[in-house]
Amino acid sequence: MKNFAAVILLCFCVLFLASAPPAPEAPAAFDNKSNGMVDDATHQTDLDKFEETEAIADGLGPLFNAQSCRECHESPVSGGVSQVMELRVGHRRPGHEHEFENPEIPINHGSEIIKGRSLVNLRAICPNAQFPSTEIQERVPDTETLRTFRTSLNLLGDGFVEALDDATLTKISQEQCKHDHGRICGLALQVPIVEAPGETRVGRFGWKDQQASLLSFSGDAYVNEMGITNTLFPDEVTNLCNTVSEPNDTPGTDGLADIDHFARFMRATKAPARDAPQAATPAAKQGEALFTKIGCETCHVATMTTAPAGTLINGGKFTVPDALGNKTFHPYGDFLLHNVGTGDGIVMAAEEHYGKGVRKVQWKHRLPDIDDATANRMRTAPLWGVRTQPMLMHDGASLTFRDAIARHQGEAEHVTRRFDKLSRAEQEAIIEFLKSL
Repeated sequence: MKNFAAVILLCFCVLFLASAPPAPEAPAAFDNKSNGMVDDATHQTDLDKFEETEAIADGLGPLFNAQSCRECHESPVSGGVSQVMELRVGHRRPGHEHEFENPEIPINHGSEIIKGRSLVNLRAICPNAQFPSTEIQERVPDTETLRTFRTSLNLLGDGFVEALDDATLTKISQEQCKHDHGRICGLALQVPIVEAPGETRVGRFGWKDQQASLLSFSGDAYVNEMGITNTLFPDEVTNLCNTVSEPNDTPGTDGLADIDHFARFMRATKAPARDAPQAATPAAKQGEALFTKIGCETCHVATMTTAPAGTLINGGKFTVPDALGNKTFHPYGDFLLHNVGTGDGIVMAAEEHYGKGVRKVQWKHRLPDIDDATANRMRTAPLWGVRTQPMLMHDGASLTFRDAIARHQGEAEHVTRRFDKLSRAEQEAIIEFLKSL
């Protein structure tokens, strides 16, 4: 009787699970409206902060790339992609060619050397009237032989990405590594949560998966891209020409600093919407099936579901709200690091992304060497919204979908070969599918 009861209970559980409703779809649109996490008026306030132009009096610089978040994330709406590029350089350690070293960039006639970061800022606030003889513009020395540009990333829908449980990403990695003789094997990299010292989480933001929290991402971008110090990153890259007290970003009358508004804005954005008429065409439908058949979906994962509402993430600093919890979304990416033959050899710089004086990060992954982990691996580019970006891959060097597909080598070489073996009409169908994303 006990065995019979156990069987009945098992059958009941299976039926219950089979009948459980699917997670609701995450809202998707290019309309700069809230996904429901906050009301539209609050989202507009955060959008205004995101679009606000910074001045020297606000703490801009001394070294910077842009004067607002929107400048690098604005197509087709604020939070999207752009063709603004950032420059990264470095070199191999002399006598130890397998080891990467960050650049040493002299400024102000060599009186100061910028170290600890691979980013080279393309703009500076001086020389100016107040500092007419202070020359701080960074220029790449001949010694820095590893050089690359990187495109700005889409931020729309990133609240759903942040709300993914670590286990979702590690499971994808494990399944990839077991499937197809492990030829594709994404790396789920544990990275620090800057606002929760001592805590780590699977990275998912940035080309090197350097951040796992949108607040960490905001603080990082504010200091490194705009030169504005904040509570998470209180140190300037250089103090030359600097006249504003630190941190530059302080709480306003509402108790929130700019980085809090930026993080809340990203969390409340809707996912990039598909081109529905294009997706409904026979060619795009055929292309979607072929996309899956030849193995593209191994890394460009079509569908994911966020953690339940109420889940604590980011070292306990953020609770997944109802608007983000248990939502299905379609990123066409796995948010893991892969070597597909386009790596630039530039390692993710810990000091740059986690602050000066950071202790050596305890990387939790299967590789023993940080250089091996991030030098030639890049985060899979999520394909949602890819039709809005004419310059493709991490460096923007691919100008057509066919160009981008052909560049997929390394882990993806066998998938590219399968694409090459398709008829021209089948290849064009896959491209028609990509045009719908």
